[in-house]
Amino acid sequence: MQNFAAQCLDMARSILGHNLDSINEDGTIVPVPGEESRADESGHAAMALGEYYRATNEKFINRADIQQIVARCIAAQVALNANSENGLGYSAMALLAFGPSKERNGVWAHLADETRESLDKLLLHRSDYDTHFQAFNIAKAVTRFSLGLSRKDETNALLDRFVARIQANGTAQFCDDWPRNLEGRPDVLGGAYDLYGVMQFVFIRSALQLHANVHIRERKLPTLRTYAERYLKLLPDIVRADGLGWCYGRGIGAYGQMHAISLILQAMRDKWIAPDKIALYKDLVRRLFQFFFATYLDNEHGFLVIRDNERDTIPHHTTRMANFDAARYLCQWSRLAKTAGGTLEGNPPVVTRAAPRFHYFDKSSRKEQCLYIYQDPSTGLHIQIPLVSGGANGANTSDSLAFPHMPGVFDWPTNLYVPAFLPELTIGDNVFTPSFYGKNITNGIGLKNVYYFRYEQPELITKDEKIIPGVGSCKVEWEFFGSKITSKFTFQFRRQTQLNLLRYVLPIAAPHTRHRLGSSYTLGAESLRCTVPRDEFQAHWAETEVVSDDLNHRTYYGNLHYYQMLLRDRPHHLRPNHPYRLEVSFEPHIVTIDESNKSE
Repeated sequence: MQNFAAQCLDMARSILGHNLDSINEDGTIVPVPGEESRADESGHAAMALGEYYRATNEKFINRADIQQIVARCIAAQVALNANSENGLGYSAMALLAFGPSKERNGVWAHLADETRESLDKLLLHRSDYDTHFQAFNIAKAVTRFSLGLSRKDETNALLDRFVARIQANGTAQFCDDWPRNLEGRPDVLGGAYDLYGVMQFVFIRSALQLHANVHIRERKLPTLRTYAERYLKLLPDIVRADGLGWCYGRGIGAYGQMHAISLILQAMRDKWIAPDKIALYKDLVRRLFQFFFATYLDNEHGFLVIRDNERDTIPHHTTRMANFDAARYLCQWSRLAKTAGGTLEGNPPVVTRAAPRFHYFDKSSRKEQCLYIYQDPSTGLHIQIPLVSGGANGANTSDSLAFPHMPGVFDWPTNLYVPAFLPELTIGDNVFTPSFYGKNITNGIGLKNVYYFRYEQPELITKDEKIIPGVGSCKVEWEFFGSKITSKFTFQFRRQTQLNLLRYVLPIAAPHTRHRLGSSYTLGAESLRCTVPRDEFQAHWAETEVVSDDLNHRTYYGNLHYYQMLLRDRPHHLRPNHPYRLEVSFEPHIVTIDESNKSE
């Protein structure tokens, strides 16, 4: 994997070279035009340079002193400590990257006495977190002990607490980043099983690698492995043939590729992957990296593009932060690839027939949450249907709705909520959509080799994830036969109810016109081939809404062109205890981008 390691390091140099000028003399970060800086960007920049130093052992980049720049960034992060727990975690890791001894740590030598005292106090401060912020507490504890700022090592206790939260918040023991007991709020549904779980393991493992006490690391790695392996086993099912990685929930896009690659390479370094699976995971890394390289890196200028006229991402992922994170990860991949050795060539999984995969996240008396994955190799269909919470920052977006996620084919807008491929019912002041949780979840194969995924909602839930008792219930069934998908929704109401509005939206998008992989999937000339076999709400197809030139309507991967909407915009009196059914079928015309270009 030496060639891969060298390529990653060259890309990291290029990205850092294009972003070093954004670091002011006081260590703050200049945002790109049209964006605002985050409070933790200085910490991200510091850690990127720290990882570069670890990968190269070079103290200069573009004739600039790396240790001085990192010291300025840490000083800026310490001065901007309010609401930047993550920035402090990244700063702590950056400081430790230059050595565990204060006397021989060049960055520590460049820090003013006042900054050292403030940093010591901030590293000592602990706020108990139920979310991914707990990973930053662990990094702070590792740094404080390793630098000799404290004789007491809290790492062990914090890791135990991290594991205890995983066990308490989900029966399948994945990371819930929005647990129900968060801040004592019983109204929180809980169950944000998304990419932030992968991020936590990657960050905590990086922190443990820098721990001065190797015995702590060796003692805690088996425990960490137990839970990280759940995500490792999930990745072969999630990664698409063209290399697209995690594509549902918050913070996806470029991070859906980067976090996954880091987790796999760390697992290879630690020998967490069985020898007979190494080839499979090397192929995953190759495909994930190829998609990341072609889709998010501007090869002409040498920096990361996460937001432009055709693509967008969540607001608090700034371009500067993403570029520094990409440089950090590329340096990390370079180091890990050298350790893993061998070549990056692997064997892709051979899938000869339609193959569903089902992963439970939580199965409790209050809710059941899961991820259903289906792929049909004959057409390239590969979808993910998440039944999870949108989390703290995922409210009022479509990222975690329970529809088939397949960028290029089944698309949705970022930072906006639309009922994509799902019915939305407005009753009174509440807007209901059949997502986020279920009961009596089943999946299997029925007559004529039709695969199915079913769940019930005994109480309807709003798009804001509030369960409203006493209104009605819903049953959902997805059926799959080859490339044909059929969705069936059955609503039943407990009392006389007036439906004010029903919407069912088909977003039609396309991959980026320049930053894209030729083998990625898109819709062909026949589009989704949507039919409505049954509609007891008596809706109609409204006029197509064109949004091609509206910058508020973009996806993580390319431009969104228009919405086709099934609409019932006049009042409808719904009878109690009477089932109302809506059935929608798709047989999407899926082609690769290269095939689409040839046909044109």
